Amino acid sequence: MIRKVNKAVKIASEREIVISSIKVALVVGCVLNLINQGEKLIALDFKQLNLLKFFITFSVPYMVSTYASVKVKLERERV
Repeated sequence: MIRKVNKAVKIASEREIVISSIKVALVVGCVLNLINQGEKLIALDFKQLNLLKFFITFSVPYMVSTYASVKVKLERERV
């Protein structure tokens, strides 16, 4: 179990996966933030902007993209 977790962390830390996940997070995070807090962002009303929501909105797509990449890579190694 610990070996599998260590392997997953190692794969998740690979440069190409990190870069790919960052790109996904930036695109999806921007779209979601515009949907969720667009009126505040467009008005540049940063005092009313919920920063926790803002940053979580970027971190979730990053984690989902990383998870999917790691899962695919681990499954390919089994075959």
